Amino acid sequence: MIKRMIFKKIVIASLALISLTLIYIFSDNNDLQVKEKLEYVDNEVVLHDIFLLDSNNYVALTKVVVEQKEVESLAKELLDILIKEGKGESIIPNGFRSIIPSNTEIKKIIYNESVLKIDFSETLLDVPESLEEKVIESIIYTMTSIKGVEKVLIYINGKILSKLPKTNILLPSVFDRSYGINKIYNITSPNNVTGITVYYINKYNDNYYYVPVTNYVNNDENKISIIIEELKNNNIYNKDLMSFLNSQTKLLSSKIEDNIMTLEFSDDILTDSINNEISKEVIDTITLSVRDNYEVDEVIFNVQDKNF
Repeated sequence: MIKRMIFKKIVIASLALISLTLIYIFSDNNDLQVKEKLEYVDNEVVLHDIFLLDSNNYVALTKVVVEQKEVESLAKELLDILIKEGKGESIIPNGFRSIIPSNTEIKKIIYNESVLKIDFSETLLDVPESLEEKVIESIIYTMTSIKGVEKVLIYINGKILSKLPKTNILLPSVFDRSYGINKIYNITSPNNVTGITVYYINKYNDNYYYVPVTNYVNNDENKISIIIEELKNNNIYNKDLMSFLNSQTKLLSSKIEDNIMTLEFSDDILTDSINNEISKEVIDTITLSVRDNYEVDEVIFNVQDKNF
């Protein structure tokens, strides 16, 4: 009887020890898994849109790695990349370059209710006349690529910038993307002038990137119709820019509901008709163009009742 009790106690104690050991092992594994997961998140690479000069002096869209998340800190990080010989110049992709003069100081950045105010030193516009507007365009488009930023105010030593010193171009007190970028003018009359921003494709080595162009025209058509016509036109105004949209493509309908634009196309838009695919470049050029001309969050492509 005593032997049986002793044996029973030994068995219970052994089981308890095994249980504690298993708990310890699994607890350690869980800790390791959590630590590995946290380390992965902390090291995640974040890319952000930025507008820099390309080899043809277009203000073009590319991406850079960023560390900051808060609006004012992120704005400062991106502006440092826009400044020549700045802190972020080393991470600029090949084929692009900064545009703001190297000795420019960012005195203050204030963000409040979708408006970003930036105060620069007087050297901001110490650039050739041909680049004056491009400096402003680069700042506006880069800053408004930050989530939550819709408008930008630019100051020089505490005073609002109201005119470009070399070209004498008068400036609005508040900037947004309606200011335009890489502007061209195809107007014959001061009446019914519409500015349409369309994203084209350019190439550096084997890499494609996007160049927005604001074309001012005498045209009261729906903007989306003008965008599609521009992109499928084989005679783009500049030989450096391309579009991969098939010239036979037809926009059958468009509608906006709940900040989503749905576009229905003929099957000519398909790059691969067998697998029913639209090329990334076609989707990107149309989507980027739509977002610069309409207040929408998403663009849906519909071809023969299939969404892309």
